Amino acid sequence: MATFLYKLGKLAFRRRHFVALVWVALLTLAGVGAASAPTAASSSFSIPGTEAQKAFDLLEKRAPEARADGASARVVFKAPDGEKVTDPANKAAILKTVGALRSGSDQVARADDPFRAKTVSKDGSTAYASVSYKVTSMELADDDRDALEKTTDKARESGLTVEVGGDALQAMPETGSSEIIGIAIAAVVLVITFGSLIAAGLPLLTALIGVGIGVSSITALADALDLGTTTSTLAMMIGLAVGIDYALFIVSRYRGELAEGRDREEAAGRAVGTAGSAVVFAGLTVVIALVGLAVVNIPMLTKMGFAAAGTVVIAVLIALTLIPALLGYAGKRVLPMGEKGRLFGGGKKDRAAEADAKPNMGTRWARFVVRRPIAVLLVGIVGLGAAAIPVSQLELGLPDDGAQPTSTTQRKAYDLVSDGFGPGFNGPLMVVGDLKGADDPKAAAGQIRKTVAGLDDVLAAAPPMFNKAGDTAIISVVPSSKPSGIETEDLVHSIRDTGAKITDSTGAEIMVTGTTSMNIDVSQKLNDALLPYLALVVGLAFLLLIVVFRSILVPLKAALGFLLSVLAALGAVVAVFQWGWLGSLFGVEQTGPIMSMMPIFMVGVVFGLAMDYEVFLVTRMREAYVHGERPGQAIVTGFRHGARVVSAAAVIMIAVFAGFIGSSEQMVKMIGFGLAIAVFFDAFVVRMALVPAVLALLGAKAWWLPTWLDRVLPDVDVEGEGLRTAADRDADPDGDRALTRV
Repeated sequence: MATFLYKLGKLAFRRRHFVALVWVALLTLAGVGAASAPTAASSSFSIPGTEAQKAFDLLEKRAPEARADGASARVVFKAPDGEKVTDPANKAAILKTVGALRSGSDQVARADDPFRAKTVSKDGSTAYASVSYKVTSMELADDDRDALEKTTDKARESGLTVEVGGDALQAMPETGSSEIIGIAIAAVVLVITFGSLIAAGLPLLTALIGVGIGVSSITALADALDLGTTTSTLAMMIGLAVGIDYALFIVSRYRGELAEGRDREEAAGRAVGTAGSAVVFAGLTVVIALVGLAVVNIPMLTKMGFAAAGTVVIAVLIALTLIPALLGYAGKRVLPMGEKGRLFGGGKKDRAAEADAKPNMGTRWARFVVRRPIAVLLVGIVGLGAAAIPVSQLELGLPDDGAQPTSTTQRKAYDLVSDGFGPGFNGPLMVVGDLKGADDPKAAAGQIRKTVAGLDDVLAAAPPMFNKAGDTAIISVVPSSKPSGIETEDLVHSIRDTGAKITDSTGAEIMVTGTTSMNIDVSQKLNDALLPYLALVVGLAFLLLIVVFRSILVPLKAALGFLLSVLAALGAVVAVFQWGWLGSLFGVEQTGPIMSMMPIFMVGVVFGLAMDYEVFLVTRMREAYVHGERPGQAIVTGFRHGARVVSAAAVIMIAVFAGFIGSSEQMVKMIGFGLAIAVFFDAFVVRMALVPAVLALLGAKAWWLPTWLDRVLPDVDVEGEGLRTAADRDADPDGDRALTRV
């Protein structure tokens, strides 16, 4: 592989005009496709194989007017102090608002009169009107949300306190400012790393080109493939991350080759042949992690994974072709390793020699670890183990309006309903009765209501509502506890457990659905898929790393280190967002269960990035070892040339993810914190401390591979051993060149 990529890098350097033209054409084509593509409808959300989804499908077939998965809003009215909502003036204002809600949007299926629906609190201070839509919250247009907000704003003019809860106002959070902050910090880190504006600008430029092609392609195909806005968001985040990383690796190696005295075309070929090999395999691990999301069997998540994987493939191809082409354009403006531009205090010829003679921080740290591997290993494992302890108390769920910031109307509505009626009214359950098999459908529906009403934690069970055919009943059940509470989850399971008894006695089949039930089913599905997903991703990557490193112990160490860093990161998430430790520092206003998608999301994203650092850092050590250095010295050599680049890449990723902590959305805040802390643990504790410590203890045994396996595995030559014969013959006929360094 190294020889092929070496030739590809030289070809791209020589044919830079053609390569640049191809990528500009692809970017233009994707942009035109995105601009001319029809506006995509919001992606539908379905969870195949769950009872909640089965009930949704049944209602869509038999009672489409109910639209169980349609968006909903709860408009809450509170009378001024000393007044009641039933007072004539207040009642008139509420009824006028309900009428405006019905006529405000074509998508409104129903807006209930709180006085007829009896949704007035016992003390008369609070009432709420339930609004149901014909489409899901993801399909709801901005105009429909605007109509809802304008209607409630006008209602406040009457003197009533009016707040809106439910999922109708949920929209994708704006992340533009976070991305700008991440890119700005990335630019600063790259300038510090390279000491040159041109060299620092190349990774940013190519990453933005790759993200532009990827996101534009997703936009162009969104309508045809039913892709939602979250798909492009994940693709943008991952594409930006790996795009900067991969370009950083290639440019850094190119500067190192220049410092070895090679001409620019040869240096570009060498950089792509060696660091490019690491980029290819690092990219494959990310693709495996993202495509593996299909195991969860949630269509939207699968599409997100495939789209993001496609963006990663583009980032790899850009690193292998466009980067050497742009290096050809840059010419002498990209300086050799150790030299800085005049703007950064460089320009003196002896600077490079001084930098090379003086051990850098990576070298000093590696020497320390090699001397004291056991101490470093113990401190690292104990530290990560302590951080992982809170995982034992992990509670998973999906956030409701109670997790919103206290300044939002959703949270205010949630609190008004809880105070006036009880927390369970914020998330009523929908019990659906399939009465086709019942001899007496109405009696069966009555039996269902009576049985459910008698269960623990049930505050109220409304009379059944029938569809036109009379073969399906819907019963609204109000729990005593909040929607995200464990008690509510237990109640859902209790209702389902009674289903068999009801079927035996009445012939009717019951199912529990609704937003709260769907959240519970999604959480369960994600929990059940975690271990298979982890086994698939780690297993395939383990096999891939065996091919890369030609070792059994090094990939095993990489996988175990990753698991340790993810557990530590999850522990930190639990401590901050579930327990509230340092919550005020990160803007956490309400503690609660951890988003059920977090473990799988962190495994997928962080595993890919962690293997990037593992492949790039350890292939440098492997190369030095293959080229004749002792195991301990190979570790130091790998750190001398790789630690600075890996550290810069990790800092950039931490900055990009940490930018999302400032979001007002609890879910986005949690994702940003979790990914940032996971990258920190994995890059600076696992890869920078535990990896060299373990390799130092293993010595030459780290690179052991059974003879029979060595014969079976393909020789991909990631270390660039083939380049010593393919290129050095022309570049250095006497063979006196120093050891090749990645």
